[in-house]
Amino acid sequence: MPKGKNQKLKLYYLSRIMLEKTDEDHELTMPQIRTALEEYGVTADRKSLYDDLRALEVLGIEVIGEQRGREYYYHVSTKQFEIAELKLLTDAIQSSKFITEKKSRELIKKLMTLVSSYEAMQLQRQVVVQGRIKTMNESIYYIVDEIHRAIAGNRQIRFGYMRWNTQKTLEARRDKPYLVSPWALTWDDENYYLIAHDEEAGSIKHFRVDKMRNIEIMKEKRAGRDLFMEFDLAKYARMNFGMFGGHAEKVKIAFKDEFAGVFIDRFGKDIPMHPSAEKGWSETNVDVAVSEQFFGWIFGLGAAVKLLAPEDVVESYKTEIAALEKLYAER
Repeated sequence: MPKGKNQKLKLYYLSRIMLEKTDEDHELTMPQIRTALEEYGVTADRKSLYDDLRALEVLGIEVIGEQRGREYYYHVSTKQFEIAELKLLTDAIQSSKFITEKKSRELIKKLMTLVSSYEAMQLQRQVVVQGRIKTMNESIYYIVDEIHRAIAGNRQIRFGYMRWNTQKTLEARRDKPYLVSPWALTWDDENYYLIAHDEEAGSIKHFRVDKMRNIEIMKEKRAGRDLFMEFDLAKYARMNFGMFGGHAEKVKIAFKDEFAGVFIDRFGKDIPMHPSAEKGWSETNVDVAVSEQFFGWIFGLGAAVKLLAPEDVVESYKTEIAALEKLYAER
């Protein structure tokens, strides 16, 4: 039998065929395996293929052969990930606000290479999560990597920090960059945050990673070690990050222009925004989950935000405020 042009890659192509074309529900016969190899420019006789299939076990690929009638059927028995595990990872990637649409597609495409082509079709899932707004910063993965490098190297970092304006464009929060000591990364409130010590302010601060730009690892050692020795990340997260849920309703809200980024962060860049009658204020109409947590979120924004409509929601908010006022008046 004449040898094919890619004979040296025989074992590689054989492993690829078995991983991509077989699973517990899909098998190949020996003639089908030989035909598949020929498509890669590899020829093989039956006897050598028996040895090659056994050699795959050394690579961690267990191939099971079962006789039915006069023919043997072969399939890969176990793989690095079970299909149920990959479905879970796929759903997590698609539903994550932190991972961009582009990166989601890239990661899922890589996961699909770990299973057969038949199983890969099951990973092409469209997970719909209510109110999910994906991040728009494609460089976030490199920023995270730089932060990890700085933490591992015990170095401070410098970076620009952005915010949204009413024109829905990002602008620098301040003229000069931030200089901080990075100590932890946390994924909370559907976003990735850097927890760092700001030596100039003398306090612990958190920064949205997707709003960081032009990060630099400095030569200076990190500061704030004593503070972080007793730092409770879980407690800090509970105090600073939160979500709310309840019955859905469209509400009209007025806000000071500098709070535009707060609403874009919460509801996405596609929300409508137009100038309010009062100078320096804007208005928006958004779908929210009306609940005590939502009212708490509005209340937490203080006098820079005003709930305008619908009337029943405004009245409910007033009732909540009155109840709080009464509660503290009784003390």
